[in-house]
Amino acid sequence: MVLILIQMHVLTFVGVSIGLSVLLVGGFLIYWGRKRRNLIKLKEKLFQQNGGLILQQQLSNHRGSIEPTKIFSIEELKRATNNYDESRILGQGGNGIVYKGVLPGNRVVAIKKSKGFDHNQAKQFINEVFLLTQINHRNVVKLLGCCLETEVPLLVYEFIGNVTLFYHIHDKSPSSSLTWENRLKIAGETAGALAYLHSEASMPIIHRDVKTANILLDDNLIAKVADFGASRQISLDQTKVTTLVQGTFGYLDPEYFHTGQLTEKSDVYSFGVVLAELLTSRKVIFSDETGSDRNLSMSFVSTVKEDRLLQILDDHIINEDNIEDLKEVANLVKRCLSVRGEDRPSMKEVAMELEGLRIMKKRQWEKADLYVEETENLLTEPEHYFSIDVGTGCSSTDTTTGYDSIRNHPLQQPDDGR
Repeated sequence: MVLILIQMHVLTFVGVSIGLSVLLVGGFLIYWGRKRRNLIKLKEKLFQQNGGLILQQQLSNHRGSIEPTKIFSIEELKRATNNYDESRILGQGGNGIVYKGVLPGNRVVAIKKSKGFDHNQAKQFINEVFLLTQINHRNVVKLLGCCLETEVPLLVYEFIGNVTLFYHIHDKSPSSSLTWENRLKIAGETAGALAYLHSEASMPIIHRDVKTANILLDDNLIAKVADFGASRQISLDQTKVTTLVQGTFGYLDPEYFHTGQLTEKSDVYSFGVVLAELLTSRKVIFSDETGSDRNLSMSFVSTVKEDRLLQILDDHIINEDNIEDLKEVANLVKRCLSVRGEDRPSMKEVAMELEGLRIMKKRQWEKADLYVEETENLLTEPEHYFSIDVGTGCSSTDTTTGYDSIRNHPLQQPDDGR
């Protein structure tokens, strides 16, 4: 009898335990099911708020005619960044954080997470994302797509492996120093990219935040214009009036700052400041000999006007062969930094001037290299000129000819930029 009672108690306990377990598991599944549904609903809500349906419609209308804009899921980018681990941060500033991500197939990308987003501007944002993903220029960082399932949309760019132009100019280590040849090439490539955005893209685009920190350099020092977070399409009359002035202090167009009128000439002014940095290796706000803070753009213009250019140029890029070139670029900087936008050249004109100067200098550098090579050949093969073959009766005039060859091809060292 006692055994039967014990068995009944055990069975009752087991039954209650199983029942409780079923209830707990069932409650847990219901909780996670509801949480999952809520997360799905939240993602769908954010996707719509951020203009996802508009983007899908645009992609559907242009299917097959253009390169599609990739719409990433929040899970894809979490996996790519190891849940946005701090070790994946490439850089951060006032506008947000950029993470290094690794997509399936080991494709490395840069993922920008901005600090804020105005949902009232979602349609304009989507139009600009759609437009920017269609840009395919070797000197523009490619925008691959976006994620719209987060409170603030995430932008996914191609990854550029080296560092910014700002670092190369202002870091004082020998490994980061840029020759004048490199600086001129980078300036020309950047100007060409901006000219393309202004004049040749399917819809003209103003970058609005041109600065050395937004110019990336790959392993071959090829310039890549980046960070279109503040970019805007240009309306048909090439102007845009805005109540919110955006840009970076020191690079900001004073006319745009005072009037709120944004034009392509605003980018020209900012690029002029970049050129001034390349020529001087000074920051946009620097300390002079007295320790006072000075504005680079204002100092540069006044120095050029007073014919004191050599006082502000970086000593490491000056040599007797490039003084005139430096003066030519300095005068271009002065024009770009004109107070009135209408007095500034277009980015297309700037790009053409820099490219013309670079082509001319490249020919000079190649010619100098050729002279050096020929001279080295002369010096390493003296028997060609000075040996006397008694058997053939070679006269002393042959020896003199050797000296004449050297006189006709003087030793010329290449520019410091090589």
